[in-house]
Amino acid sequence: MASSMISSATVATVNRATPAQASMVAPFTGLKSAATFPVTQRANNDITSIASNGGRVQCMQVWPPLGKQKFETLSYLPPLSYESLAKEVDYLIRKGWIPCLEFELEHGFVYRENNRSPGYYDGRYWVMWKLPMFGCTDSSQVLKELEECKKAYPTAFIRIIGFDNKRQVQCISFIAYKPPGFN
Repeated sequence: MASSMISSATVATVNRATPAQASMVAPFTGLKSAATFPVTQRANNDITSIASNGGRVQCMQVWPPLGKQKFETLSYLPPLSYESLAKEVDYLIRKGWIPCLEFELEHGFVYRENNRSPGYYDGRYWVMWKLPMFGCTDSSQVLKELEECKKAYPTAFIRIIGFDNKRQVQCISFIAYKPPGFN
């Protein structure tokens, strides 16, 4: 019991801070002045004049989702020409990604058949054409394999994938061939 008995004068001197210690933290002086931030005043309060995409906004169209199949990213574009495919493949090779071909015989688009839970869809995994093209240095090698896949499966959807083997992720994927009737 003797150890817990401390005089109140001792406690007061322990908890009391000196004036030098109390001023060690600088007081809050507020935000910087508004003069450093440029402020533009709009005379027109019309909400449509605030957001702008430049003069090209009138050229944009909305993709009609009704009756359209959703394939890969940017699948609404016209089919890529041989030269465009070669440029895309050259790009993924320049980035150091491994080219790979995949094909799907029944559905080349996203669909729901086996499960209705959010975020789930069928058609994500396609059959791989041969092996990934490790060591590929030229787009003509990939396009030659694309032609072989088209000959073997003329009614299949075929996509080209760029796989990053360091990060273990798929970095690029695009439709290279759609069967007749889906263009």
